Amino acid sequence: MTVRFVGAGPGAADLITVRGRDVIASSPVCLYAGSLVPDELLEHCPAGAKLVNTANMTLDGIVAELVAAHRAGLDVARLHSGDPSVFSAVAEQMRRLDAAGVPYEIVPGVPAFAAAAAALNREFTVPGVGQTVVLTRTSARATPMPEGEDLGTLGRSRATMVLHLAVNRVEQVVDELLPNYGPDCPVAVVAAASRDDEVVLRGTLADIAGRVRDAGIVRTAVIVVGEVLTAAEFPDSHLYSADRCRA
Repeated sequence: MTVRFVGAGPGAADLITVRGRDVIASSPVCLYAGSLVPDELLEHCPAGAKLVNTANMTLDGIVAELVAAHRAGLDVARLHSGDPSVFSAVAEQMRRLDAAGVPYEIVPGVPAFAAAAAALNREFTVPGVGQTVVLTRTSARATPMPEGEDLGTLGRSRATMVLHLAVNRVEQVVDELLPNYGPDCPVAVVAAASRDDEVVLRGTLADIAGRVRDAGIVRTAVIVVGEVLTAAEFPDSHLYSADRCRA
């Protein structure tokens, strides 16, 4: 039997992929993070499915559930918010499943940064303004950042930066980015992207920390920093240019 890590999307239940929905519907066991995965997704589970809320479980406890289901001959849908490719804590689960000889697959999902871009009605790669997106976070209660991945170093490129798991340290983020981006650099914060309680804040590095604190945002938010957020004058993409060779 197979464990399938399913990207459950950024929050809105209808932003799961068709493949992800079908995996849920065909799996007699479903593990999900109750604090992040919408309850509506669980309605796709088959009748009598075993539902396990992993919000307060340890890694060992979660893996034990996955291994037990496999040994009982049951497929498992393991739901993760967003997309499993970034900040999902999937890697350590896969490592343990490899050691236990349990097969698994990954089903991609809509990541939070994509939902944030949609909420802002912005493209994060704009011709002549920004063609690089840095996805990162800060260290706090999470594992330390590797050497060279601090915001001061990453910010030297002045690329569009998207920070996950960092809004509760927004003042530190501002302090570390100011030397490279400057106080007038546009910033946006999107909390609960795609959900009914979504909040969008726009500002600059000079004022965004105050806006975040005034709004009471402390979690489940993405911080976006870069000139692409307000770019209005830029060349059209070569993709659709009449001068582009289409032979």
